[in-house]
Amino acid sequence: MTKRQTRAIILFARDPVAGRVKTRLAPFLNQDLILELYTRFLNDSIDKICQIKTADPFIGVHPSDSSGYFSRASANQEHSPAVFLQEGEDLGEKMFNAFKSRFDEGYEHVVIIGSDSPSLPVAYIETALNSEKDLVIGPSTDGGYYLIGMYQNPVNVFADGIEWGSEKVLRQTLDRIENHESSLELLPPWYDVDRAEDLKFLKTHLELIAHTGNGDVGTTGELLKGLDI
Repeated sequence: MTKRQTRAIILFARDPVAGRVKTRLAPFLNQDLILELYTRFLNDSIDKICQIKTADPFIGVHPSDSSGYFSRASANQEHSPAVFLQEGEDLGEKMFNAFKSRFDEGYEHVVIIGSDSPSLPVAYIETALNSEKDLVIGPSTDGGYYLIGMYQNPVNVFADGIEWGSEKVLRQTLDRIENHESSLELLPPWYDVDRAEDLKFLKTHLELIAHTGNGDVGTTGELLKGLDI
């Protein structure tokens, strides 16, 4: 992809393959429905990053694009995102490598979001892309974060044993930022959707958005509207 902007927005995502995504929903939904749900999460997340015309969009894929989903999704976007494979042993190393690669390409602001927050407001991403703090983080209600961004230089705040997937991730990352004496901007908290109770909350939230007309429920909202959960 030709570099057009000084900002980059990266969506970190898993290849949508049945039995390998959203596994904590397995006791609650069947595998076909889980796969369809996660595909809707991806659809809406890709739409969000492609709405932001002031940033070049990227998709970091794990473990591969064997399904072909990301190649197809990228081709269907007017503001087509570049697709790359995540590189590293754990999530922290993968994110640091993605940050470093984009900074090496000449970007000044780089933001990574996950694919577990399909209702995330685009305005939060835009705020992060405009931050001139060393780091910007969007705290998630589960103790992690839905977004992390850096300005001008990669800061490796992911090393030294962060317990990825636990409720300690945010606190441990903030401790490392403090140890690096890096400046930080915190965004408003939001939520990931990993478990059955999260999905029920998302359904209610999107229904309220639809009723009030204050936002877009996306393809995820369309699917959830027809589910009795």
